[in-house]
Amino acid sequence: MRRVRPDDVPTVLRLVRELAAYEESVHEAQMTADQLHAALFGESPALFGHVALGGDGDIAGFALWFLNFSTWRGTHGLYLEDLYVSPSHRGTGLGRELLRTLADECVARGFARLEWSVLDWNTPSIEFYRAAGAVPMDGWTVFRLTGDALTRFAADRR
Repeated sequence: MRRVRPDDVPTVLRLVRELAAYEESVHEAQMTADQLHAALFGESPALFGHVALGGDGDIAGFALWFLNFSTWRGTHGLYLEDLYVSPSHRGTGLGRELLRTLADECVARGFARLEWSVLDWNTPSIEFYRAAGAVPMDGWTVFRLTGDALTRFAADRR
């Protein structure tokens, strides 16, 4: 386990696309290597990441995250945007270690929580997260503005 380095960007991007295929959303995965590099290593990085190394030393998985903030707790937390381990390395403990690394990051920084979203149909991931002690946030619904709806709403000055 280690932090993402600039030379990891092409591999992490390939794994992001693998994740998009697994989630049946390849058409939505539009990020470029330049965008990922800028988000992670630009002038004011707002995205952070870790990679998991397989036995051969190659990158076998990744976790990308950013800071959020709890107004109720008065502290930051981490939002896990994506955690992915390539199929050939699943069941080896790398996913657990990636998640544990982020939990450790929270504890070390005095952050209040680590949270993420998971697709309702992704039973293997839900079971994995429950086994780690995570609990679903029942009663909360994720909302999103994107694309044309985002543009229209931003321009609506009624």
